[in-house]
Amino acid sequence: MKTLALLALLALPASAHEADSWEWTLESGYLWNVGNNTDIDYEIIPTQLTLRSPVMWTWWEDESGAKIVVRNRFSALFEAITHGPEDIYVGLAAAPSIEYWFPSEKTSAFFSIGGGFGWMNSAGGEQAMGQDFTFNWFTQLGLRQKLTEDLSLLGGVYFIHHSNLGATDPNPGIDALGFTLGFGFQF
Repeated sequence: MKTLALLALLALPASAHEADSWEWTLESGYLWNVGNNTDIDYEIIPTQLTLRSPVMWTWWEDESGAKIVVRNRFSALFEAITHGPEDIYVGLAAAPSIEYWFPSEKTSAFFSIGGGFGWMNSAGGEQAMGQDFTFNWFTQLGLRQKLTEDLSLLGGVYFIHHSNLGATDPNPGIDALGFTLGFGFQF
């Protein structure tokens, strides 16, 4: 009888960690121009629809259950440019999502750095973006707090750089820094 009970326990799946699920996140916020790539005081409302994969590898784990994991991150970027000669930016970006999960598995700190490409309605001009096709580079540092079994709240600091990689002369770029807030849904 004890053998059957032990076999039944071994047949049960191990409880999955929160980061072992796919996750959609939708975040938006506000960014302000920083740096000196252009004299234009850009202001941008970034919106990101992001898909995070289950854990690709565990970097570190301790006996309390705290761990650092790496997941894939793929984002669709939609930006409304509220101050500047351009109006809109649409792009794609990818990056690793490096996440520190606290032992409770309800809270994590995350960091991403990556990039991609996209299109904007360039206005031309000496300080504006000189072409529609641009590359992007971003970094984000934030916190995620689980609210329900499948829903999380996210917030963080977000930086994005838009560049045409020297395809125009002069070669302006956009550097914008601000914040994002949003929700995540695990499946």
